[in-house]
Amino acid sequence: MSTLYEQARDVAAELALQAGRLVRFYAGRVAVREKGYNELVTRADEEVQRFLVEALQARFPNHAILAEEDIAGLQGAVGPTPFRWIIDPIDGTTNFTHGVPPYAISLALQHEGQTVVGVVYDVPHDELFTAVRGGGLYVNGVRAQVSSTRTLREALITTGFPYREVVHLREYLEALGRVIKATRGVRRPGAASVDLAWVACGRFDGFFETGLSPWDVAAGILLVEEGGGKVTDFHGRPNPVDARQLLATNGHLHEALCKLVAPLHHVYA
Repeated sequence: MSTLYEQARDVAAELALQAGRLVRFYAGRVAVREKGYNELVTRADEEVQRFLVEALQARFPNHAILAEEDIAGLQGAVGPTPFRWIIDPIDGTTNFTHGVPPYAISLALQHEGQTVVGVVYDVPHDELFTAVRGGGLYVNGVRAQVSSTRTLREALITTGFPYREVVHLREYLEALGRVIKATRGVRRPGAASVDLAWVACGRFDGFFETGLSPWDVAAGILLVEEGGGKVTDFHGRPNPVDARQLLATNGHLHEALCKLVAPLHHVYA
C-alpha cells in the first residue's frame, strides 16, 4: 500500500506544479465574485479545480473527490470507495486577488478516513511541501521537521481571523490577546494550508484557527504530523479534518497553547 501512496504523492505533486502555472497565468488578470459573505471565488479557482479534478479522475477513476468549488459537471467516483481526494484549488483566494502572498494549491488523499498523502504548493514562493504517512516531510525534495522551541516565550505563532462567519469575535479576540501576551509574536498569513506547512517545517511553532473546512487543512495536517508535530482540535482529539477548530504545534507547546486558546474551546466543538 505504501507504494500506492507514494505514486499518489508523485501524481499530486506534479499536478500541483502544473496547476501553479495556471495560477500564475491568472495572477493580476482575473475577475472576482463573492459566493458568500467574504468568500471570494475567481475564474482561476474554477479552472484550476477543473484541471485537478479531471486529471485525478483520469489517473484514479475509482477515487472520490471532495473539492471546495461547486462546479457543475464535476463528479467523483460512482459508488463506495475507500479513497477520497480533498482539494483546495487556491487556498488564500483573497490574498491571490490582491497580489499578496501566500496562496497555495492543496491536495490530500484519504484512505478509509485517514489522510495518507498531503501536498501543498505555495505558488508565489515556489515551495512544494509533500508527505506520505510514515515517510516524513519534504520541502522541495529536502527533508524538514518542526521546530525545537520548548517555551511559549520563544514561540512564533500563526493564526487566521474569522471572516466567513464573523461570529464569536469576542472569544477570538480574548484568545488572541492571551497568545500575544504569552509568546514572541503572532502572524496571520491568510492561507491555512501554508500556516500548517510552515509549522511543519519549523518556521512557526504553532497554529490555531476556527471555522475551517476540510480542504483548508487536510493536506497540512499530515505535513505537520510527518514533520514531527502534533495536530488536534481544541479538546485534544486527533484527526480534526472535519472539526472546524484546529490546533497544530511542534508538539512541545501543544498543551500550553491549548490552554491559551481556552476561550475558543466551545466554538464549533
